[in-house]
Amino acid sequence: MSAIGAAPDIRHNWLKLPHSEPGNRIGIFGGSFNPPHSGHRLVAATAMNRLELDQIWWFVTPGNPLKSHSDLAPLELRLSRTSALADHPRMKITAYETILGSPYTAKTIKALKTLRPTVRFVWVMGADNLAG
Repeated sequence: MSAIGAAPDIRHNWLKLPHSEPGNRIGIFGGSFNPPHSGHRLVAATAMNRLELDQIWWFVTPGNPLKSHSDLAPLELRLSRTSALADHPRMKITAYETILGSPYTAKTIKALKTLRPTVRFVWVMGADNLAG
């Protein structure tokens, strides 16, 4: 963990986009994951299997712009816990929205399509966000 007032000590690979190959079908599963739990894992695994995804990328957001951040655990902690939960070789964890400087899904998807034009991205979301 980082010291109070210091920049987050986020592993360098969490700030990168995971590796992909042209033609891959990749699920994008975004959220605060505060905390990550077995329901998140079930959604990711189900989507990966039913949608025949090559990978699923968990985008741990710096903070949902539509929710209060008062009880939001530090990003590094949420990344670490999400990584431990997503213990499948085709599940990848990223905090790339930190690099984008925006937690908005539309900006993330636009960036992904620009950076990886030969990859087919599939948005995956939980029922809690669908209902809202």
